[in-house]
Amino acid sequence: MEEERIVTANTLPEDEDLSIRPSRIDEYIGQQDAKENIRVFIEAAKMRDESLDHVLLYGPPGLGKTTLAYIIANEMGTSLKTASGPSIEKPGDLAAILSSLEPGDVLFIDEIHRMPRFIEEILYPAMEDFSLDIMIGSEGNTRSIKINLPPFTLVGATTRAGDLSGPLRDRFGIVAKLQFYTDEELMQIIKRTSRVLNMPICDEASLELAKRSRGTPRIANRLFKRVRDFALVDGEEEISLETTKKALERLKIDDMGLDEVDRQLLLAIIQKFNGGPVGVESIASAIGEEVTTIEDVCEPFLLQRGLLKRTSRGRMVTALAYEHLKIEYQNTIFM
Repeated sequence: MEEERIVTANTLPEDEDLSIRPSRIDEYIGQQDAKENIRVFIEAAKMRDESLDHVLLYGPPGLGKTTLAYIIANEMGTSLKTASGPSIEKPGDLAAILSSLEPGDVLFIDEIHRMPRFIEEILYPAMEDFSLDIMIGSEGNTRSIKINLPPFTLVGATTRAGDLSGPLRDRFGIVAKLQFYTDEELMQIIKRTSRVLNMPICDEASLELAKRSRGTPRIANRLFKRVRDFALVDGEEEISLETTKKALERLKIDDMGLDEVDRQLLLAIIQKFNGGPVGVESIASAIGEEVTTIEDVCEPFLLQRGLLKRTSRGRMVTALAYEHLKIEYQNTIFM
């Protein structure tokens, strides 16, 4: 089951730990270009005494989009209201959310690409003119009402910017792409989490964790908590490299950050489809996973690490994947 994967970048209940989430932009590690641009836009909006322009954050899951939304609200000195694209099913759902906003509030909509298109169209005037036009009443007896809204900032987050309609994307004045983190940045995050949770970790152990965290802070923090459990049971006052390696081995996370699902995916392409190319639906059937899980969770990391590539004919594993899995590489593909 997806919820049992430790290295999934999707949100698990244990990730909702606000104590380890930075609240100020100076505390936010990584994403330097996006962070510095947003800092300037926030300062300029405050100098003009205006709401910040609408912000679109996109990139793979677990990179800090929700955290940035919280930081934007904190830096602007306003409240954050949250919603999820799939949960907004009717015009009344959107109207209830928007009508609850106070002047300057930040509305964060996660998975905004999954919002129904007809809801998007209702959102356009809310974003542009801070007004809401909705139809009420039953069939044959409907009427339009206009609701004036206070100025607000919409922060939309998506893992699939390409799935957003052009008109919605164009209404965001600030667009920021979040990138995978470097090992050094993840080390800083792990060190910060260790201080917040009052469990020291040595530099070698934090680097080992960083290397296996798939470039994703959410995974780094989750792995830290699991390794902390092993260290506590072993009576350690500081998490050691030895305990870290032992814990990650028990969790079946290899030295590149791959878990059982990743290895099954690569092995299925090699053993069942001769290394590819193969369609994602066939891969999903072969390993018993959802297509969206493969596309949103597994593939971004495997592509980034050069273990997998996409072609017009389908997915193919690379020579590096054969090497990592210790399988003899036989290039039988006609290029």
